[in-house]
Amino acid sequence: MGKKTIKFMDTSFRDGFQSVFGARVLTDDFLPAVQATVDAGITNIEAGGGARFQSLFFYCGESAFDMMDRFRAEVGPDVALQTLARGINVVALSQCPRDIIDLHAKMFKKHGMTTIRNFDALNDVRNLEYSGERIAHHGLNHQIVISMMELPPGCSGAHDPEFYMDRLKQIIAADIPFHSICFKDASGTSNPTKVYETLKAARKIVSDDTILWFHTHDTAGLGISQNMAAIQGGADGVDLAKSPVSGGTCQPDILSMIHALKGTEYTLDIDYKKILVAVEAFEEAMKDYFFPPEAKMVSANVTLSPMPGGALTANTMMMRDTGTLHLYPDVIKAMSEVVARGGFGTSVTPVSQFYFQQAYLNVTQGKWKKINPSYGNMVLGYFGRTPVPADPEIVKLASEQLDKPVFTGDPLDILEPGIPKATKILKENNLPVTDENIFIIASCESKGLDFLQGNAIVNVRKLSDEKPETKATAKPAIAAPTGPRNYTITVDNRAYKVNVAETGAIQDVAPVAPAPVESVVGTDLEAPTPGNVLKILTDVGSKVTKDQPLVVMEAMKMESEVRSPCAGKVVAIHVEIGDTVQTSEPLLTIA
Repeated sequence: MGKKTIKFMDTSFRDGFQSVFGARVLTDDFLPAVQATVDAGITNIEAGGGARFQSLFFYCGESAFDMMDRFRAEVGPDVALQTLARGINVVALSQCPRDIIDLHAKMFKKHGMTTIRNFDALNDVRNLEYSGERIAHHGLNHQIVISMMELPPGCSGAHDPEFYMDRLKQIIAADIPFHSICFKDASGTSNPTKVYETLKAARKIVSDDTILWFHTHDTAGLGISQNMAAIQGGADGVDLAKSPVSGGTCQPDILSMIHALKGTEYTLDIDYKKILVAVEAFEEAMKDYFFPPEAKMVSANVTLSPMPGGALTANTMMMRDTGTLHLYPDVIKAMSEVVARGGFGTSVTPVSQFYFQQAYLNVTQGKWKKINPSYGNMVLGYFGRTPVPADPEIVKLASEQLDKPVFTGDPLDILEPGIPKATKILKENNLPVTDENIFIIASCESKGLDFLQGNAIVNVRKLSDEKPETKATAKPAIAAPTGPRNYTITVDNRAYKVNVAETGAIQDVAPVAPAPVESVVGTDLEAPTPGNVLKILTDVGSKVTKDQPLVVMEAMKMESEVRSPCAGKVVAIHVEIGDTVQTSEPLLTIA
């Protein structure tokens, strides 16, 4: 009997970009590597969706639809191109109404995609029903997902094979059309035995011709062993990537998987020599991009506090920007309790960001002193049902702080149609009313409008764009100082206090606190997390009401509105668009 050929999808150009570069990669740079990939015999490629949709508008100054068109033209008509969608969020970070969910599938089919992988972080099957039906309706293959992870120590009640089989049976009973089923572990934390038992049990439930897929990340160093367990349990396909993005926060490497299958009854049936040529082309294409060191590391502690590879680098990049990277280990530790008390939603976008933001607040503000609005809405039921009920104490705190009751209905039922709203925005700004533009506004909101108006800012991290480090210039006419010295230096407009020992060795470097904001009598609207100021929605002198959105911030891969703590008049605005702020820094003052 011959070996079973295991299918695989090359995720280098979507999940690889998201997991290593925060999804910020320009199409012109990577497209030559796509052709090399096809020349290597790879016929199933992940080409967009997930964070790679918004990131092109937000950070690359490109249209994701144009990128997909160019991708399809590059690979020809026969290569399968797949994208990622988040259930009723599709490719946005907030929930989308039914008309936008339908438009998502219609547009992705129009722009050359073959398959949409569709998941819900809460494993609430209701959130997959309408989105899955529209994907199939518009002629795309629907790969429906059951989201996996490992629970923090001491937790039980979900995320075991029995839980996953219950969700699989619910999917089948709901009669959602699908072409394949994927078990997706975005954090790479599920232990291999559980992976094996899950795939083995799933194979017994579905028909013999049902394609079962497994997806993981190598963040915890478990990727190859998880893939082997899935294959031995009955998976027909796995996700793999190429150097330089493979491993670490991304998927296991294609060449490593070929090696792991040697001597078994399975094969990838691909020529490793051709893969080497494709790898060389890809490494050449990416040589100018900045690789965060944590993207290539094994982080064993994520097995205790599951942080997805696709979110880890986005979070650490933001913490670098705000000078808080030293808090990362504490935040990861705090995530364990946040997951345990939050109802066990899978740690994958957007829930992984809810977890990380709440853990950050617990570290910087004190445990549960402040509930992150997105985390609070999740435990209150506004995103769907969590796998198990959230801790009643946390639900009570969320209800009190957000001034909202528990919600048990269908999230889609409380969302207003999106097409009329987006159409109105386009007309008000004298922009063409096309399906593409409607979807861009609906999914990207203010940044989508900025892009369509030609105001997008390119923010891609390349080595050639790095500013040279400030170097001290010696003054030969003056003798070098002796003994310990203290200096204040400025790098990239930021002041640092440097302590130098008598030997000349630098003992300590610490950022200098910014000058205090001019005192203004009133109530300060404070930044809830570190992040960037995206939009200021008011002016000095304007009257505002309690809970009125006043500032839009981007923090830890999420956009969020900062709302007024009280009614009154804006008497001072302390920040500008583009500023990076710290937690509790005053944004404006209301009197």
